[in-house]
Amino acid sequence: MAIKYDPALINKVFEVTEPVEAEAEKIKRYCAALGETNPIFTDEDAAKKGPYGGIVAPPSFAVTFRNGRHFFESVPRFGMRGFDAGKDVEFVAPIRPGDYVTLSSHVKEIYEKTGRTGTMVFVVIRSTLKNQNDEVLAHIDHRFMNRP
Repeated sequence: MAIKYDPALINKVFEVTEPVEAEAEKIKRYCAALGETNPIFTDEDAAKKGPYGGIVAPPSFAVTFRNGRHFFESVPRFGMRGFDAGKDVEFVAPIRPGDYVTLSSHVKEIYEKTGRTGTMVFVVIRSTLKNQNDEVLAHIDHRFMNRP
């Protein structure tokens, strides 16, 4: 079964968020929730002596930014059943307290696989996180599996 979709979907930006502040308190709570104790994430004095000159968020903090209340409501769907099949994250630059982060998301790839339970269609959405200076902070590839 060959999946049918409009090739114009690939690389088309379909969601851009409003900027969200990476608040120092949110970073602190995130570290506490994970048990993160690395001083570059948790101790201002120690972080000033570190490679970034101040506190930065742990790299995994990038996945806390979302495309709004309805996460990727514009994602192409192939069938009625499916699930989140994982994420790949490429960290480019640190997220700093006070950064205003914007996500821009596009369809990176659509492909089909056949497994022992049948045909699966995967849609990969790439979200690029940028700060207020238009610097890329991270790329997150979200994989969604659908059953046609």
